[in-house]
Order: sequence, then structure tokens, then C-alpha cells
Amino acid sequence: MTAHVLMLSSSRKNDEPYLAHAQPFISEHLNGITDVLFIPFAGVTISYDEYTQRVAEGLPALNVTGLHQVSSPREAIENAIANNQAVMVGGGNTFHLLYTLYELDLIEPLKAAIADGLAYVGWSAGSNICGMTIRTTNDMPIIAPPSFDALDVLSCQLNPHYTDYAAPGHNGETRDQRLAEFTTVNPTTPVLAIREGTALKLTDDKLTLVGDLGGFVFIADEKQPIKEGDDLTQFVDYCR
Repeated sequence: MTAHVLMLSSSRKNDEPYLAHAQPFISEHLNGITDVLFIPFAGVTISYDEYTQRVAEGLPALNVTGLHQVSSPREAIENAIANNQAVMVGGGNTFHLLYTLYELDLIEPLKAAIADGLAYVGWSAGSNICGMTIRTTNDMPIIAPPSFDALDVLSCQLNPHYTDYAAPGHNGETRDQRLAEFTTVNPTTPVLAIREGTALKLTDDKLTLVGDLGGFVFIADEKQPIKEGDDLTQFVDYCR
């Protein structure tokens, strides 16, 4: 597998401008590629044109084209490597993103392109779909995709925007409790939980955590910390 995938937890870190913290990660990952196909389908309360423009403004060194703006999205994905283009997938609602990818018949072309070495960058929902399924997203199921099955770049689950903060006086379940629900029902399936400002980087057949805030692996009844630079390659094929 020659996958070259950057899975950012979020588009922002703290109060920094949009994608500011991610620029160094993205620049290193793209390694000279400047033309980008942007998939805006996680956007719901923002138009796809507005979303694409926001990304273009946040990443001014890149030439950003919205996938919704091309005549054949499937062909654009299939030809991205030959055209020296990267693919970026933004955050928003993971269910809406996956629904639209299925609707446009883009799941298999994306999987094939990633397996062939497509430079892929996702954040939030765009990272969540890199797991086996989207069952550990933080989003409401505002629309029903035909399946929860996602791109399966990593044979585990992802939880971007991870936080262990418990708001005083809030009586709903914490994130840890929600993830524990998943791992209780699915005890052999790991969940990689990554904090805002961090990312998972898969390249040269190696998966590592980048960013200094660390994260956790949830599996069965265990919660194991992970830190910047940790080799997490075992999770690429963990459930295959």
C-alpha cells in the first residue's frame, strides 16, 4: 500500500485563523503539489462555493478547485494523480459527507486513488471517513448514507476533535463515555482519538501522530495514551 494521507483533527487550533496551524503539516505532506481538488460535501449551512473559497483563502499557496465545480467528479478523482493534484476533504457533518460521496459514486474511486498514492488531506469529517466506518464521529446523523462504511484507509476507527474536558454541571455523557460505549460493543476495534491541533500521518507505510498535544487509543476497556512521533502502524491493518 502506497497511501499518503494526512488526517488532521481540526481546521483550527485554539483561536488561530482558519487552517493556520495546519499549513506546515499540509505543505510538508504535499511536497510541492500546488493544485488541489477540494471536497466540500461535509458543508451543510455553508454553500459549497463559499466553503471552497474559505479553504482557498486559508491556504493561499495552493490552487483550490471545488470538486462540485468540475463536470465529472468521478473522473477528476480518477485522474488526480496523473494531473499532479492532491485531494482535500473538509470538516462539517460526517453523515452528509459520506451520503454525498455514495450518491456521486466516489467511494471506490477515492479508495483506489489513495491506494495508488494520491496525496490526501482531510480534517474533522474528512479525517473521520479515513477509518473503517464513521460510527465514532461526533456528528448528528442528519441524513442517512446507504452505509456507515467509509474509506478504510486505517483498519480502525477515528475520533477527531477529541477532548476529555467535562463541563461543570453538564450531566450528559462525556466523550470518554461515548467511546467506551463503542468499544464495549466492539471490543476488538480500536479507536484513535486525536486532539485539536494534531494529526495522523500515513506515508511510506508508516502511521505516526504529529502535533504535541497527544491523543489516546481506546480498545476494549483500555485507554492508552499516544504522543507525537509514536509509531501507530499496527492500526493500518489492525482489523483486516
